[in-house]
Amino acid sequence: MYNKTKYLIAGDRALVMEFGNCISEEINEKIRAMTIAIETKNIEGVVELVPTYRSLMVHYNPLIIEYTVLLTTLQALEEELENIELPAPQIIEIPTLYGGDYGPDIETVAQHNALTVEEVIQTHTSGEYLIYMLGFTPGFPYLGGMDKKIATPRLQSPRTKIKGGSVGIAGSQTGIYSIDSPGGWQLIGWTPVKLYDENAEKPILLKAGNYIKFKEIDEKEYKRIAPSINDGTYQCKSYPKAQGGGVIG
Repeated sequence: MYNKTKYLIAGDRALVMEFGNCISEEINEKIRAMTIAIETKNIEGVVELVPTYRSLMVHYNPLIIEYTVLLTTLQALEEELENIELPAPQIIEIPTLYGGDYGPDIETVAQHNALTVEEVIQTHTSGEYLIYMLGFTPGFPYLGGMDKKIATPRLQSPRTKIKGGSVGIAGSQTGIYSIDSPGGWQLIGWTPVKLYDENAEKPILLKAGNYIKFKEIDEKEYKRIAPSINDGTYQCKSYPKAQGGGVIG
């Protein structure tokens, strides 16, 4: 984390608050706190907030709020961050089918790490993965916290189309393809849950600052929940993360 936050101009309609030059939960907590502070302040002219690994982009309408006024407002809010109490982040359970046609590369991941397929699944489902940011495609989560025991390099030749919901590993990261798209991750499973649904009231399922926990399911469970997923009534199990929350300081 920097000793002092950098405020950077990003065109004539956005400002970036850069909190550090590395990926860390400490920086993520500060980004979460600043996001909450701005949303609570309800600054007229602020259009959108985009959190990333180490920064927060603030989109604004310059016809409503000038850059200098916005800058002064944000700097004043940052001084008050130590008074922001973060709510406990939510853990969202993602039902996942592993191996076979759902995860064609799981054997590769197992062999690369001298593990059995069952050990790969056990390791992958035991973690709680912080959602640092969303991007690449709508609703795609950039996750932290994967056990290095199952880290595996990307495919040498990326696939031209990967089914939305595919769960993969690339290096020391794991993630979920939110829509059909090209990609080079090692596919170990698939979730029927839609991370992005343009017809839903809230199109994006996940939120930066929360956590994902993968839950292994079998074909029987998949068939049981499929109807509610298809008609949009399915809700992933979620609950507060233990020891979550706290005051930034």
